[in-house]
Amino acid sequence: MKQFTKILLLSFFTVAGVMLFQAQDIFHNSDDENPYIDQPTLESKTHYHAFQHTGNQFDVITDASGFDNYDIGIDNAEQHVTSNPLNPLQIFVSANGSPQNARNTMDGGITWTLNQPSYHASTCCDPWSAYLSNGKLIYGSGVSSQYVYISTTNGNSWTLPIFTVSGNDRNTLAGEETGTGPFAHYLYAAITPGNFSRSTDQGLTWTQTYSSSNTIPGVMIAVGPNGSTNGGCVIYVTNTGSTANVNYTFHRSTNGGASGSFTVMSALNVAGYVGTLNSAGRLVINNARTRPYPMIAMDNSNGPYRGRLYLVYASNDPAGNGNKPDIFLQYSTDQGSTWSTKIRVNDNANPTQSDQWFPAIWCEKTTGKLYIKWYDTRENPGSYQTGVWATYSTTGGTTFAPNQRISNASWTYPCPACGANQNCYRGDYDGIHANPKVSFAAWWDPRNCNYLTMGSYFPDFAMKTSPFVNITSGTNDSGFAYVSIPAVKLYSDTALFTATVTNPPGTGSLQLTFLNRTTPATQNRLTTFPDSLRLRVRTVGGVPAALYTIRVQGNGPNGTPVHVRTLTVNVGAVAINSNSSVIPEKFFLYQNYPNPFNPATKIRFDLAKTGSVKLTVYDVSGRQVAELLNANYAAGEYSFDYNAENLSTGVYFYKLETPEYTNIRKMILVK
Repeated sequence: MKQFTKILLLSFFTVAGVMLFQAQDIFHNSDDENPYIDQPTLESKTHYHAFQHTGNQFDVITDASGFDNYDIGIDNAEQHVTSNPLNPLQIFVSANGSPQNARNTMDGGITWTLNQPSYHASTCCDPWSAYLSNGKLIYGSGVSSQYVYISTTNGNSWTLPIFTVSGNDRNTLAGEETGTGPFAHYLYAAITPGNFSRSTDQGLTWTQTYSSSNTIPGVMIAVGPNGSTNGGCVIYVTNTGSTANVNYTFHRSTNGGASGSFTVMSALNVAGYVGTLNSAGRLVINNARTRPYPMIAMDNSNGPYRGRLYLVYASNDPAGNGNKPDIFLQYSTDQGSTWSTKIRVNDNANPTQSDQWFPAIWCEKTTGKLYIKWYDTRENPGSYQTGVWATYSTTGGTTFAPNQRISNASWTYPCPACGANQNCYRGDYDGIHANPKVSFAAWWDPRNCNYLTMGSYFPDFAMKTSPFVNITSGTNDSGFAYVSIPAVKLYSDTALFTATVTNPPGTGSLQLTFLNRTTPATQNRLTTFPDSLRLRVRTVGGVPAALYTIRVQGNGPNGTPVHVRTLTVNVGAVAINSNSSVIPEKFFLYQNYPNPFNPATKIRFDLAKTGSVKLTVYDVSGRQVAELLNANYAAGEYSFDYNAENLSTGVYFYKLETPEYTNIRKMILVK
């Protein structure tokens, strides 16, 4: 009887726990079995909650070539990105979470902060955002209708939720970008089953003005000019048909989305199968679901392609179930009435052998440059080895720049793996946004088999610095470090450099000057690539013997892209030696020698990869007593000569930390 009671109580608490978990789960209120609903699944949420960041992760991930990706956080896929037109260093990224996650950076991606609004109780999923030309950010999401939140601080603070439009899945929104004309700062929102709403007061109030059939999730909005009238053309595309045979219907308003102003311009049946249609009614790539959303944008510039409407989508080529998808573009010069033939965007040599899917697009409003990014398995199609690739067009979508992989790693897609014939969610879309110089893309990145939100600039430059500088004297002595751009990804603008000492000496100072790499002429910028500069570090006024950290920053002319490296300046008797010509197979921290020691000892370690390195010393109570290193170092073998003359006899611990390896060893100081 007691055993039965225990089982009964255990069953009760298990069921109650599940019910409580689901009751609190505003993230998930969808039908996982319905192939016409595009919302996150409970299976995906299990992974999302299991893979959260620990304190060891770093915000910037640099590959061996010197290219950066930006670790934005752990989210449940489905990213959207916008940036402030008044300050391109202010970028906002939203993603699915519990229910969503709103992340922003004020320094171009070096650091990120999670700042959530007070979400409406019915809010779930599908984040989308838009920036107005006056720097006002509009962030929306919703399944049971859409609500938006307004910020004038790039998402550091928010208004309360504002209702925009009723519906049941895959909401979107867009804004008039130029801030001029009779429809300046108008906002537009839409959601399945086809309801459309507008705001004429920058998002404070909304009115539904139109409704059209939308049986397949994936409504989209683009705003552009109507002749000389900025913002005079609103294009609304709806999605009907069946999963593997969708119809894109284009609706146009030339009166700011007002009631009665929409006209159906055309319908296209161009996106069929994407990958394989499984028995659960889902199109999948290696068992992870996808759908050919109609990604649209309009050219708001005053250039030769002003007013051009772009449509980008994924579709199998050749058509048919089980074949491989490519990314295609079509454009319209008459606001969606007629369309060009389809143009393949991906330029790999054998497109029928690999998968390209999940496109995102943005047309920059001042230059008219059209950016496109997507997932791509061209590196190893057989194992679904996937990277994020991108290109741009400056010719109105008729030609494209050579495709570039903008993720600095590739991975087996998806990870965690998906079972066959299921509704396996790993996101439904992601995003790219541009300023007049470069774009910034954000995507779901499972390189560590978790739910990273990752970002990258494009075009972009790689950046490297010497890991350390040795200076003998604390007065009127100099050392030099090289700062280089060893490679670029279609970047052809200027790169400017600044440097600061993050831990200034207590007496004296370190003077930092950028010089030409071969002459004494001052020079703080590079305009041709690959190339390099020298950074001279000069001691003035009696700098104490110690290790100092220099932060070197490289920026484009408007602040973007932005990249940061650190190097260590060794003044005086502190010794670190390297053999970077030998690349170890693995990370390793050796036992110090001699041990016991008095007062000097040598600490050796191996770095298998270039990256951040921190070497610290702790006493037996766990108190940090010395930070020996905290900078980026190239892969190689290192030895550090540590002098503990300022410490008392006792047991100490030294700890090596890198993004991929941490180890602690004990040493004994005997005086």
